[in-house]
Amino acid sequence: MSPRRSYDQYCSAARALDAVGDRWTLLIVRELLAGPRRYTDLHADLPGVSTDVLASRLKDMERDGLTTRRRLPPPAAAYVYELTPHGRALLPVLEALGAWGARELGERRPTDAVRAHWFALPLLRSLRAAGAAEGLVEVRLEEGDFHLYAGADEGPVYGDGPAQGEPDARLTLDAGTCAALSRGELDLRDAVRDGRVEVTGEGTAAKALREA
Repeated sequence: MSPRRSYDQYCSAARALDAVGDRWTLLIVRELLAGPRRYTDLHADLPGVSTDVLASRLKDMERDGLTTRRRLPPPAAAYVYELTPHGRALLPVLEALGAWGARELGERRPTDAVRAHWFALPLLRSLRAAGAAEGLVEVRLEEGDFHLYAGADEGPVYGDGPAQGEPDARLTLDAGTCAALSRGELDLRDAVRDGRVEVTGEGTAAKALREA
């Protein structure tokens, strides 16, 4: 493992940046908020990161107590990385960064990669603002489906693909609407009222959005 680099400043912000300030570290946390991931899955969903840098960051994060690595039982027999409680505590940091960076998002550039689940945290913020951040919420986009564990205090925050079982709410929307929500240009309740987001389901979240 590479030696820890430090700002050598007696400041909590500087100490935090000692641990998570390196390029790619917080984006690895974003991916691991979906639960345990294999190295190959992480590499596929972090376009632009080299294999050497990803391996180095994962080792550093394990050393710093942000992640752990474990071997899945047969027949998988693969290693997965997952966040520790200390690593998962970075969720509000990522949410705050996403909110701060919303105005920087702009329109999607031709060179921009996109994954459906990258909209998970912005949509979680929209659900919270709408008073509907509760239960299992499935999101259907042109780029793919994902699901949110809205209101969960521990465990995964989101996951790829459709929800396992019947979700409390299902949201169907297009990428343009999802991007507008992410940029803070559109309120989720207004989007539902205007028909830009279709809501189905009988859970608390679905009812709150339909009644908004």
